[in-house]
Amino acid sequence: MSDNRLLEQIDRYVNGQMSGEELAHFEQLRKDNPAVDSQVSEHRNFLSALKHYSERLDLESRLNAIHQEIDVHTLEDELMEKPSWIVSMWRHHHSKISVAASIAIFAVLFTLMFTGGFKKHDTAYVELKKEIASVRTSTLLLNEQSHKIKQQLSSSSNGKKIVNPGKFSGTGFALTANGYLVTNYHVVKDADSVYVQNVDGDAYHAKVIYTEPAQDIAFLQINDASFKSLGSVPYNFKRAKSDLGEEVFTVGYPADVIAFSEGALTSPAGFNGDSSAYELSILARPGNSGGPLLDNKGNLIGIISGKQTSYEGISFAKKSSYLLKAIQNIPSDSLAKPLNLNTRNTLAGLSRPQQIKKLRNYVFMVKVYN
Repeated sequence: MSDNRLLEQIDRYVNGQMSGEELAHFEQLRKDNPAVDSQVSEHRNFLSALKHYSERLDLESRLNAIHQEIDVHTLEDELMEKPSWIVSMWRHHHSKISVAASIAIFAVLFTLMFTGGFKKHDTAYVELKKEIASVRTSTLLLNEQSHKIKQQLSSSSNGKKIVNPGKFSGTGFALTANGYLVTNYHVVKDADSVYVQNVDGDAYHAKVIYTEPAQDIAFLQINDASFKSLGSVPYNFKRAKSDLGEEVFTVGYPADVIAFSEGALTSPAGFNGDSSAYELSILARPGNSGGPLLDNKGNLIGIISGKQTSYEGISFAKKSSYLLKAIQNIPSDSLAKPLNLNTRNTLAGLSRPQQIKKLRNYVFMVKVYN
């Protein structure tokens, strides 16, 4: 389908001009194609912005018309000559002045609401990658450090990899035992070099093999000679939708050691009604981006991506169904090894501490250098 044809269909869909079989077909297309779903949301926001702008112009036009109707200079002369006429002026013109003042106040309030003036400055969606403040170096120095890192890795005798802190960090988790991982796109965006570090402190070089920026998803492959198979991944993907109120938990790296957080699924839609994400009542901090979101049974239901700054404990996760679609979109020539997802969940029936004990070996800190 051409871009113009798709845009025409999106416009008709948003304006409620579709019906019957055509509507059902387009809604199925939205479900099957995340890119189309994203374009629909963008088009709806664009039309909303145009509507607000039109309303603002209409308010300005009405205000100007009322202002022109009132002879301000004549009133000023009359008041300067005969101040006692204030009462008379108010009696004759109070309705017009009141309307003008009301519209002016409404215009100001509308502008504040539309631009976010009433909101606190921190009322926003924020990505949860962590900037490591200790590293503020030039590209030349980073290249030099990267060379030193490789030397340290090759000369390490005890198997422990010594890696500097990096500039940004997040979390990633294993898709397979042979070194395929997933994290958020915003974690590795513009990266010159990526390393992943396991719970024992061992670090491995990894490369970005595929990204879907629209869904904030990135896939990595550990391509380090010292890496050994992880063993069978203990969780599987939940393909069905999760229910409101379900208990959920995550583990990740908001600090230099692995951390656990739990909560509940509070909405089937993410920030600003994003249908590709869940809203969660779970504590997430910078560094949690890319961490796995699991239900009580240990099924993978999403990937932590961000939080709402104005409400502590409100976070968001991309749904596992979109992650599965992204995996299917990875070009075959980008895969040096087979990428076969595990279909068996060995976390079900375990207590939470037991689940975390098994899970921790498959969750990595992602360190980014650029």
